[in-house]
Amino acid sequence: LNILDKVSSKSSSIKVKIGQELIFQNLLINVLKCQNSKFDDDPEVTAYLQVTDLKSTNNDKVYVFNGWTFASDPSLTPFDHAIYDLQLLNCSSA
Repeated sequence: LNILDKVSSKSSSIKVKIGQELIFQNLLINVLKCQNSKFDDDPEVTAYLQVTDLKSTNNDKVYVFNGWTFASDPSLTPFDHAIYDLQLLNCSSA
């Protein structure tokens, strides 16, 4: 995943293992599925993410993002956060 801090304009690349939660700054990120399509000339990378904002006082386990995201077109299901922008780069079995 690539995460952009919109305030500082700093970009960070992180790896998240499927099924394990990772904390990045104020975000709790959980990747439930990640897959590279195998049957296309132009392969698509998709992942199912759940993201919680740990600083939000009224979140009560409500996700700021809960759904599929696509590496080729993140605007299909945009990650909408005031400080961070998140983009899927690829899936790896390593």
